[in-house]
Amino acid sequence: MIISRTLRFCGRQAKSLTIQKFYSTEKPTWPRKIFSGIQPTGGLHIGNYLGAISRWVELQNTGEDVTYCIVDLHSITLPQDPACLKENILHMTAALLACGIDPQKSVLFLQSDVKQHAELGWILGCHTTMARLGHLPQFKEKSTKVKEIPLGIFVYPVLQAADILLYRATHVPVGEDQVQHLQLAQHLAKTFNTKYGNTFAHCHALVSTDLSNRIKSLRDPTKKMSKSDTDPKSVIFLTDPPDAVVEKVKKAITDFTSAVTFEPDARPGVSNLITIHSLMTGKTPEAICVECTDVDTGKYKGRVAEAVIEHLNPIRMRLEDYSKHPEYLCQVLQEGADRASKVAEETLQEVKDKVGLGRIGSFVKRKSKKTQEN
Repeated sequence: MIISRTLRFCGRQAKSLTIQKFYSTEKPTWPRKIFSGIQPTGGLHIGNYLGAISRWVELQNTGEDVTYCIVDLHSITLPQDPACLKENILHMTAALLACGIDPQKSVLFLQSDVKQHAELGWILGCHTTMARLGHLPQFKEKSTKVKEIPLGIFVYPVLQAADILLYRATHVPVGEDQVQHLQLAQHLAKTFNTKYGNTFAHCHALVSTDLSNRIKSLRDPTKKMSKSDTDPKSVIFLTDPPDAVVEKVKKAITDFTSAVTFEPDARPGVSNLITIHSLMTGKTPEAICVECTDVDTGKYKGRVAEAVIEHLNPIRMRLEDYSKHPEYLCQVLQEGADRASKVAEETLQEVKDKVGLGRIGSFVKRKSKKTQEN
């Protein structure tokens, strides 16, 4: 059964988040806690920022208990240049801080610095099946792109579940394409709890219902904006200077109608620009269309570029500043890992005890004491 309700957060760019609750209709017995992660591959673009990171910041600033992770273990499911990966990790850390993630309000850490992720991933992997993993849509999609399929592509949803369950997260901000993976985490939590007793929280999807999950490629508005796109003009990165933003918006695909109207199905290109404009300024698409009745789509592109530049310039400047201080970035990640490890170890020890792993000495002492009492 699925139950949905909407949360609204205050702020200029307030977003609506739908909580989807799977399997159980009972009220959660766990304290509300939010977890999410992001891969350190490539730079952040405005689709990442508007669809995910700005939501992270909102949740953090409303006083939620939030844990955010740079999931470098997930990034190596495909080959990576080691030096480039380390640079990307530092860049991603700088970008998250520049966007507003505050280490004093959030736990921000690097996945591979907390060994319990991999260990719980193995344990959970022993509680799922190949058939279930083989049906996940992202495996089907990615496996068609490589001749020899790495095992990591097949099993990474289990590690993703471990990321969430390790912190007993109750809510996870996700895109619609990740909901089935969250269902796997929910399934594994239910399976484990049924077999070993109440151990993991039931996690719910926080799915954005506003325009933020609809940012499309500038060159092909039928596809999501993606950093892996072969056309560099399809994506606006947070690091793009103003002249690059102007050029990319100018080259954005629209249509042969000059009026500025918001019709996502009939006019996806123009509607994509209006969506970006709306999220960058806080204005509604309807208000933007009214304001732009006197301009054609060519001139409108200039207004969109101005709005993007105005919004991104402070972020880009902060990102450049953070990037000049890699020692500070390392410190942030280490302090976050220290905090995350305490929670992770507590969960993992409980899991290991329940499945019969580790701490044999304690087990022997308890057994001997029980024998003596009898």
